[in-house]
Amino acid sequence: MTHVAGAWQRAALGLGSNMGDPKANLARAIALIDTTPGIRVRDVSPAYRTPPWGPVPQDDYRNICLVIETTLAPVDLLRRCLAVEKQMGRVRDVRWGPRLIDIDVLLYEDTKLDHPELTIPHPRMAERAFVLVPLADIWPDAVIREGLTVAGAFASCSGREGVTRLED
Repeated sequence: MTHVAGAWQRAALGLGSNMGDPKANLARAIALIDTTPGIRVRDVSPAYRTPPWGPVPQDDYRNICLVIETTLAPVDLLRRCLAVEKQMGRVRDVRWGPRLIDIDVLLYEDTKLDHPELTIPHPRMAERAFVLVPLADIWPDAVIREGLTVAGAFASCSGREGVTRLED
């Protein structure tokens, strides 16, 4: 599928935070995304506590996923997400290090994109429980790749036991 300028498209974003007040950080990020012209937040997953990914010792994350509708092209959506991160004070210094806010574009309708700035679907989402668990709550039938939905990837994903739903 190709992006049609001005048409509303459904997309999924993954958000995470493990610095400062992660709950407040995620709420602020949602508000900044939702007030962007050309973006409407349609669904917010429950929040989950998840262990950090990668080799850097750090606190657990609070992760959520959003389903949005947007008229922005995929790369413009990514650039807006990066602008929100920067506006909130994120500094990119250590790969897989602690994050005030992290916003990833996971899916964009049924678009497959390999651009220097963005790959859709997100290339590692099918192996990451911290993405699949919250996304399965709000868009389980989204297609990750031919023959694999979010629900299908979730069913076989390792690490689900380390993802704990938060009740606040």
